[in-house]
Amino acid sequence: MGMSKGGLPGAGNLTVAMYALVLEDAIGLAGVPLSVGLLLPVLIAADLTATLVYRKHTAWKFIFRLLPCFIVGTVFGWWIFDYFQEGNGRVRQLKYVIGAILLSMTVLHFLVKIRKHDKAQDSRAENNRQGSIILGLFFGLLGGVATMLANAAGPIAQLYLLAMALPKYAFIGTSAWLFLIVNVIKVPFMVDLGIITMDSMSVSCWMFIPAVIGACVAPFIVKYINQSLFEKLVWFFIVLAGLRMIL
Repeated sequence: MGMSKGGLPGAGNLTVAMYALVLEDAIGLAGVPLSVGLLLPVLIAADLTATLVYRKHTAWKFIFRLLPCFIVGTVFGWWIFDYFQEGNGRVRQLKYVIGAILLSMTVLHFLVKIRKHDKAQDSRAENNRQGSIILGLFFGLLGGVATMLANAAGPIAQLYLLAMALPKYAFIGTSAWLFLIVNVIKVPFMVDLGIITMDSMSVSCWMFIPAVIGACVAPFIVKYINQSLFEKLVWFFIVLAGLRMIL
């Protein structure tokens, strides 16, 4: 999870799927919603590290455009999550929803990749900015629901920021700050849902240091590995995990 925040795309969504599947096998269907709450404190630790690393590269105006709708989407996601916790049948439905979200995020990831290689991107950048408020409303609401249900809204925010034609480091720094704020806001909602407890924190705290280390070393690892192969493998396993959750 830390490495995903430090620049290895897809690793975060893979972690979401792994946690849900492993906890389901360990303690039954109750492990699926629990996995979401278990990961949130780890995400915050990784987000905090990423914001420190990229603290000089943040486009706050885009955060201000996305954040209000992210918060509204988070509240809506909290209400939906409460529905899914009532009985094993609904928990099983949550598993399907998380799987569908992961597969959707995979599609969005490759849309992001396509836009990066679109030669006409620069000529459309100004037009994209003119519609940025409308895009912010849409992506913010969608991202708020996705992050509350599955901690998997990264590609949604990334697609919006890419449409705004942000430079590389501003892109990373803005995304890091956005999710640090959103994830902190999510904490009381997940406490209310009972998926963040003192017991879950006793497990999450063991993962803080690895998450911080991952966020710190990821930029250096990227220099020495075949990034293209790594990304393909990560997204391949995300698709497998997503399919495993819905089939």
